[in-house]
Amino acid sequence: MAVSSLSLNWVSTTLSKKLNVAYPNELTRSATAFSCQNFFTCPEDISSDEENKSKRRLLLMGAGLLSANLLPASPLFAQEIPKNYDAFVDRIDGYSYVYPSDWTEFEFTGHDSGFKDRYLQLQNVRVRFIPTDKKDVHDLGPMEEVVSNLARHVYAAPNQVADILDMQEKSVDGKNYYTFEYILTSPNYSSASIATIAIANGRYYTLIVGANERRWKRVRNKLKVVADSFRILDI
Repeated sequence: MAVSSLSLNWVSTTLSKKLNVAYPNELTRSATAFSCQNFFTCPEDISSDEENKSKRRLLLMGAGLLSANLLPASPLFAQEIPKNYDAFVDRIDGYSYVYPSDWTEFEFTGHDSGFKDRYLQLQNVRVRFIPTDKKDVHDLGPMEEVVSNLARHVYAAPNQVADILDMQEKSVDGKNYYTFEYILTSPNYSSASIATIAIANGRYYTLIVGANERRWKRVRNKLKVVADSFRILDI
């Protein structure tokens, strides 16, 4: 069950089983409908299975809100949330991150959560995870080899060239993370992104935040905050 131990003033009631955490005294914000523009996949009809999932998520959220008053303050965001950012906490799937407070929630095919700029949808963050029998990101191999393989052979399409700009390793609360910045260039378009990967809870987590390469210099530092904020929670 998704249960928030944060103050109710910090809970955003979305139509999912996740928790959005805003600054104290801010009004909670409802989730927006996902975008059907460009490369986002939009089903024409909502299946009964999807309807049942939505109902279940609402029930889980309601239970979480009722329980929130009964629990002590959460240590999930002991660090200060940066100004003009909100926090997203998924207690069920075990991760959290911050995102620009003027971004809206959206559905990205194959991903567990995502937020995008209201006007520039290619400026977005999304998180996904897959099962793994590995215990730590170090089990994937040396950072340089892992990052090179991901950027050039996993994230890049056949017609794209990947350029890796930077890579960093860090450890937070006993969990290890690889974070790397890269540009994907195709004949007609280029995008720049920062990815953070980690392994825990029997899952291989990936957060990617990115934008059009032409805007990268203007938004890079803003989006780096998102990538650096990614944390894995014990579940």
